[in-house]
Amino acid sequence: MINIHIHNNNNGPQQSQKKSQKQTQNFHFQQNQAVQTAQQQQQQCLPKRIILVRHGESQGNKDEKSYSDIPDHRIPLTPKGVDQAKQAGSRIVQVLNTQSPTSSSFSSCRWKAYFYVSPYDRTRTTLREMGRAFPRKRVIGVREECRIREQDFGNFQEAETMKRIKEQREKFGRFFYRFPEGESAADVYDRVSSFLESLWRDIDMNRLNHAPCDDLNLIIISHGLALRVFLMKWFKWTVEQFEYLNNFSNCEFRIMQLGRGGEYSLAVHHTEEEMLSWGLSQEMVDEQKWRARATRGEWNEKCSWYLDSFFDQFADSDETGEDNQRNLHITLN
Repeated sequence: MINIHIHNNNNGPQQSQKKSQKQTQNFHFQQNQAVQTAQQQQQQCLPKRIILVRHGESQGNKDEKSYSDIPDHRIPLTPKGVDQAKQAGSRIVQVLNTQSPTSSSFSSCRWKAYFYVSPYDRTRTTLREMGRAFPRKRVIGVREECRIREQDFGNFQEAETMKRIKEQREKFGRFFYRFPEGESAADVYDRVSSFLESLWRDIDMNRLNHAPCDDLNLIIISHGLALRVFLMKWFKWTVEQFEYLNNFSNCEFRIMQLGRGGEYSLAVHHTEEEMLSWGLSQEMVDEQKWRARATRGEWNEKCSWYLDSFFDQFADSDETGEDNQRNLHITLN
């Protein structure tokens, strides 16, 4: 009886260890499954696309003297700008509607659109004309958003004075130059950043009343500088990179689309040639391609070029005094 008892004690720890290892493996498997499920559910709630649209041609684009006697927010679209807006609406609907691999009919392609629009006359008119291409059942809401308005250049703008000021801005730098009695691009960055925070709260709290079974598309109708700043903030571009960006054309739209891993990217819909023509560097284009397949949260770790743009050289050793003390403590124990 004693021998049998000793024999069981020798095997017990091995069986217990195997059982513990199996339980640990099962736990990690279930944990990974839960993470993957949570990521899939989160991705279902995220907008499939965020579409940035600049307003159509305005009277101010055609004749800058218009700003001298018409307040900026009341500058209207030209007839050409109205046509541009109608065409942009049709092109966007075509993009949304042809994503279904089975059919091009509206009834079989499940998507919805929610609009954010600057309060200026030219953006509101652009939205109105674009909306003619959207079936009513596809539009789940619209919100006027003051934080995505045009950069403030002052009140009435005298043409010759503004010409000299803009020449001065080119020498000073477009991002930090503040117009007399107006804003700098840095000021616009601050309010666009605030808008982005609200946008994420709208998404997280489902204030847009989005059904997960439908592809949600956020369409933001704003102004050239505000949209470039939006991209800068979203993709963490530097001030230096911003300075090289080209403005949107009238009623041009750029699509940020959700990639396979849950990151938004311009490269899902747009070509490399398009992105280079916008003023993105080759590194910025490569980052967009990487985002198209990246998993959420990998950006800071994987994009080493971003660190390289701030640092010339790092220390050869990664051991600090704190690390050495920790290693010594482990050795002594």
